[in-house]
Amino acid sequence: MATLDGPAILASHAALQDVLSRFPKARRNECIFTARALEVVVGKGKGVYIVRVNRRVDYCEGIGPGGNFELDWFELYAVSPEGRIIERYQYAP
Repeated sequence: MATLDGPAILASHAALQDVLSRFPKARRNECIFTARALEVVVGKGKGVYIVRVNRRVDYCEGIGPGGNFELDWFELYAVSPEGRIIERYQYAP
């Protein structure tokens, strides 16, 4: 378990909500399109929080380690301490 300051939590939440808002509404009952299949890593640099949201389909039942590589991607965000998304970068192989 880690201890995070309030602004780090706001930054993580903003990035996570942004990712979830772009998932297909018709498929939000499937594990791979929920927060359960996501992992958030947060750091701080130059006055902003850098948040990386990783897709982790192997966290869902029935999908083993390695999972479906078509779904492996991450998104990288620069987020202000107040939780405002400044920049977003999406990587998909």
